Amino acid sequence: MENNIAILGSGNMGLALANGLSQSGLYPASAITLTRRNTALLDQYKHQGFGVSNNNVVATQQAQIIVLAVLPQQLNTVLDEIAASIDVDKHLVISIISGVTCEDIRKRLIKDVQVVRVMPNTAIAIRQSMTCISVGNATSENVELVKTMFNTVGICVVINEELMTSATALCACGIAFFLRSIRAASQGGVEVGFHAGEALQMAAQTAKGAADLLLQLASHPEHEIDKVTSPKGCTIAGLNEMEHNGFSSAMIKGIKLSAQKAGNLYKED
Repeated sequence: MENNIAILGSGNMGLALANGLSQSGLYPASAITLTRRNTALLDQYKHQGFGVSNNNVVATQQAQIIVLAVLPQQLNTVLDEIAASIDVDKHLVISIISGVTCEDIRKRLIKDVQVVRVMPNTAIAIRQSMTCISVGNATSENVELVKTMFNTVGICVVINEELMTSATALCACGIAFFLRSIRAASQGGVEVGFHAGEALQMAAQTAKGAADLLLQLASHPEHEIDKVTSPKGCTIAGLNEMEHNGFSSAMIKGIKLSAQKAGNLYKED
């Protein structure tokens, strides 16, 4: 790839994206510049060959693809900082910021630059992200470029922009929800006799197997559940106990509340 990438705001998600793109082989580390106010926190990435800077303006000027990965409350400051350096004929802006529309960004920049809104999750660092993309005003060529970028670090799907806050809750926040459920399962494993380390490994691999059953077989959860529930059996007893205590309801309510919160993170000045 000839394009250089500037990731403005190299926190957990920005660094996960950089790692994923580099490990995929699509972009060398030398083509990716990471920005952060305290560059000492990026020393290990500098040693790996990534560009490191605390100057968003210079990073923007030297790149063709600008990834906005700052916190929502920091966005306006960053956009005001780089606005004069944005070239509508050169730059493609990719935003991974919750609750911020493509129009919000163009309006703040006062330029009709191409903006694509993307919502990956932290599994991008191991090239297993579920990434949702809203194409904004991007050309078909740039949409394909973004899809190629994110398909190399997981699976991506193009959705309508009005669903992006919902995607944030289901996919980005969802990583934490599924991790918590695995943690709970491992604690149950300790309760029934396993050591903590082996219980966690068993729970995590079981969860991975369950997910792969659905993805590889294009199956439905209830179809696979039916295969392991027998009359008066131990599986149905455990499932019913979880449901009596609100397992499914708690997950649904958590996703709904996260979606509501995601839509309110970005506030105009």
